[in-house]
Formats: sequence, structure tokens, C-alpha cells
Amino acid sequence: MPRLLIGVSGGIAAYKALELVRLATEAGHSVRVIQTRSAQRFVGAASFAALSGAAVLTGDFERDPLRGSFPGDPLPEHDPASHLELVRNADLFLVAPASANTIAKLAHGLADNLLSTAALAAGCPLLVAPSMNNRMYEHPATQANLALLRERGVGVIEPGIGRLATAGEHGVGRLPEPAELLAACEARLAVSQTWAGWRVLVTAGGTREPIDAVRYIGNRSSGRMGFAVARAAAQRGADVVVVAANVALPRERGIRYVDVVSADDVAQACAAEFSDCDLLVMCAAIADLRPVEPAKGKLPRATKQRVALELEATPDILAGLAEQRREDQLLVGFAAEHGAGGLERARKKLARKQVDLIVYNDVSDPGIGFDSDENAVTLISASGERALGRAPKADIASALLDAIEGLQG
Repeated sequence: MPRLLIGVSGGIAAYKALELVRLATEAGHSVRVIQTRSAQRFVGAASFAALSGAAVLTGDFERDPLRGSFPGDPLPEHDPASHLELVRNADLFLVAPASANTIAKLAHGLADNLLSTAALAAGCPLLVAPSMNNRMYEHPATQANLALLRERGVGVIEPGIGRLATAGEHGVGRLPEPAELLAACEARLAVSQTWAGWRVLVTAGGTREPIDAVRYIGNRSSGRMGFAVARAAAQRGADVVVVAANVALPRERGIRYVDVVSADDVAQACAAEFSDCDLLVMCAAIADLRPVEPAKGKLPRATKQRVALELEATPDILAGLAEQRREDQLLVGFAAEHGAGGLERARKKLARKQVDLIVYNDVSDPGIGFDSDENAVTLISASGERALGRAPKADIASALLDAIEGLQG
């Protein structure tokens, strides 16, 4: 029985959340509800409690009589923190209606009420259903906040167009009907189960190859794309390990991270994890060259205008792993190319590295790729090519995983 946690923020559309709870419980879902103080000015907690069969929580310091459990589940022996236990037990967290204020809080990590605190601690899939006046919804601040949530893997249920709460107002901002909200939840729950049992290994970030004890050769990869792929795989139910090369991004609950620095470190970490994985997504930007003999201490400032640095090639980690692969393993590589001829070079990598799919992107475009929230790629496999236009990296990651599922067929 799936457990749905529903967060209700302030807005006239809160009345639709009552019907959502009724439909969800009739469909066999176990439901808990969190309300903001403002939401209670539109719909009382007693109504949600009656429909869900469980106490409704509204405050950070309010004691939960169910101790974070859902209807039908046994009570834990201890009395845990509600904002942690509710999301730990939930299979999905939906905020509906999601006001502009609540969306802004979620986008920027604010946690000043139980709903936003629980969202910040959520390891389960999070969906938001914006509901507000069209001018508030279309404001650049709201659109930027929604884009940021999407980039982090939060599902946004788009509002409808029609009559709004204020007399005479018409436009975008209507909360979808309760049946549509429930369908979106059930679709996300179904997606999250499709990779259950899969073991996925992802590399992310960029390596640093030491020149001396202080300086290094590196690149601009932030790890955002690799982390987005890992997050999307975990949301589909996979067991995910990320080999993270110098990545300073926040970590997700439920994903195991192995922090590394150099190309050799990545190679060793992948060698330790590869035999247990079903899918390898080699997203990290691995240095092709490294200093032959790094200095043990810090080199003094050069007195000459030019200094020669002898470099050597690093091992081709992906090609090496491909030689060891099992027949049932899938391997995906990334090809960050620059400018003219990049697509053709990426095509050649598919055969040379003996992988199932290459993800090509042109990093000469300053708006995508390295250290950007967006990307545009071409997926190259033996069966053909598919271009994915500029989009948040979370959307690119989801489309990539869809393509990987197609490789199985």
C-alpha cells in the first residue's frame, strides 16, 4: 500500500486537496497530511483527518500521535521527529496546492514550518502543484524557482488555465483537478519502481592531476550532470553508487558516494564497484593527460617566462572496463567535444570504447555543459541518434534513462 504524504499550503484551492485525499484513500493509498498555518484559514485540519484516518500536523513542535507512521503501519517504539519520520516512511511527497511563497522556500532550502522542513529532509520523490494568480505564477521569480526545483529532480505538475479565485480573473494558475493530481502521483510511483533491483554506477565531476603539492591540472566539470543522472536512477528505484571527483554539490539520501580526486582514483573506485553493477554511466570528465613526475612539495615560482611540463596519457578507464564487461551489463559514455567535428568524433567513440550509448554535448556553447544548470545533448547508439534540445539537466537525465531502458528491449 503506497504511502502518500500531502502538504497543503495556503490558497483557496486547498479545498481540492480534500477530494484528493478522499480519492487517494479509496484507491488504496495510505495518506498523511501536513498543513501550513495559512492553509488552515481555508480548510480545517479536522476535515483532512476525517478523510485520511490520521492526525494532521501543522507545527514543527506538535507531537504526532502516530509517531511518523502511516495508517495501517505499526507505531514505532520511540517518539521520532515528525519532519524526519514522515518523509522517511513516505513513498511520495506531494505539495498541493503549492503557493508562490512555499515554492520559493522549497527552491532556496528555507525551513521555517513543518511542510518546508519535511520537504528539505525528503528522500522520496517530491512533486509540487503550483496554484496562484496568473501574474504571480508568470512572475520571473516564480518561474526561476520552479526551474531550480526541476533541476533538482522535483516534479512540477503544471497548473491549468481558466477562471481564477478573484472575480473576473482568468489565466494560468488553476490547481489541476484532484483526479489529475492523483494520476500524477501514481505515475511517479510507477516510474520510481521500474529500476528496482538495478545496480547503477555513475561517475561525476572532473579529475585533478597534481603538478605539485598545491597545483593541479583540472577542468570545469561541476558534477551536476552526473548527480542528476544518479538522482534520476535512484528515483526509479535503483541502488546507486556515485564515484564523485571533486564535486561540491549537496548529497542525496539513499545514494552512496565515493569521493575521489585523480584519474587513478576514479579507475580504482570503478574497478572495485564495476563487477556488481548492471549499468555504468561514465559522466565524469577524466583528464586525458597528467604530469609525469609531480613534485612532492610546492614548486617555487618560476624565474623564467616559460616552463616545460612533461605530460603523459592517463588510462582509458571506460575502454578498460568495457573489456571486462559481462554480457548483461550496459555501458554509457559521455563525449564532451568542442566545436566543429564534435559529433563525428563522438560517433567514433561509440565503437572505439565498445559501449552501448554515447552522450555527446558541445561544450563550446557557454550556456550548457560545464558548471551549467542546463544541457543539450545527442544520444548516439548502434540503432540511431536522438537529439535532446536545451533543457534542465534533470530533464536530460530522465530522457537518458528512458533511452537506456530502450536498449534493454
